[in-house]
Amino acid sequence: MASIEKRPDGVWRARYYDETGKQHAKHFGRKVEAKAWLDEVTASVVIGTYVDPKAGRVTFTSFYEDWRERQVWVPGTRRAMDLAAGSVAFGNVPLSKIRKSHVEMWVKGMVVKDLAVGTIHTRAQNVRSVLRAAVEDRVIPRDPSAGVTLPRRRRAEASMEIPTTQTVGKILAAADNDFVAFVALCAFAGLRLGEAAAVQLGDVDFLRRTLAVSRQVQRVNGGAVEIRAPKYGSERTVFLASELVKILARHVELLPLGEDGWLFVGQGDQPPHQNTVGHRWRNTLKSAGLTGVRLHDLRHYYASGLIAAGCDVVTVQRALGHSKATTTLDTYSHLWPTAEDRTRTAADGMLAAALSPPKDSPRTLER
Repeated sequence: MASIEKRPDGVWRARYYDETGKQHAKHFGRKVEAKAWLDEVTASVVIGTYVDPKAGRVTFTSFYEDWRERQVWVPGTRRAMDLAAGSVAFGNVPLSKIRKSHVEMWVKGMVVKDLAVGTIHTRAQNVRSVLRAAVEDRVIPRDPSAGVTLPRRRRAEASMEIPTTQTVGKILAAADNDFVAFVALCAFAGLRLGEAAAVQLGDVDFLRRTLAVSRQVQRVNGGAVEIRAPKYGSERTVFLASELVKILARHVELLPLGEDGWLFVGQGDQPPHQNTVGHRWRNTLKSAGLTGVRLHDLRHYYASGLIAAGCDVVTVQRALGHSKATTTLDTYSHLWPTAEDRTRTAADGMLAAALSPPKDSPRTLER
């Protein structure tokens, strides 16, 4: 129910009742302005975007802290969201007063601080999820982060460093005996650091030459380790090369395992911490006389090898544990042969066949 009436002082008073029966009123100098306001409110009710004007008084931080407690998150997601939400410069601003300019200035501040582009995108996406939740909860009518420009990511082919086979060989040769298998799992099975650190003896089927990736190691505050499922549900079975199986067998034969069967041991019979692995990796590179190679580059090396061998997108996706084939394509599409490459190869084969004389032709017999 809505109405417009003229007060004794000449001011027009427009009012309406929301779905809970609460009255809302606003005063205008002209009747046409009052009617336009009521029409806008009525339209928002009809299309389902109506928001109580007082709902947006809650600050960004207050809304986030309340919304956060209702989310089903793993600890890592909780930490990432807390970090992003705590970094905004508009935490104490009421949601209804947050403008696109607030978000733009926050993003610009991260750029000025020279944060990695990937970090900026992740934080912006996390904050955007909070603002979208506020829209869905009818706290604000629209997302103020919509349309905010983020710094451009480098193209995959420009930002990705893929070690050569010779480089990987040098690293394996320089690695300590108890670290060779770790490096090999990253380079020839495509495991992420946390996944390799969490491998147990029971995960390896030496007869069938398979490895079950069913957990990962995550670092937590205080230097401890936490065991959880692989990221994005990327549990998978990796089919191992025969030589890799031999490397793992030698590792098991020569080195003591952790109490729970951990293939690699850190402190107190626990799997190794990310910092521990990073330290050993840097020492290995130094011994090999190399610089600038990341452990994660070995995963790219594995993917590039599968693609070079002719594996299709789905096969590579499953081997790497990507949740979607689009993730694999977004990351490695530049490594697959292009249509031009296939066209040239096909044409070369056709041309060679056309120019080759039949076996029983006179020209063949004359030779």
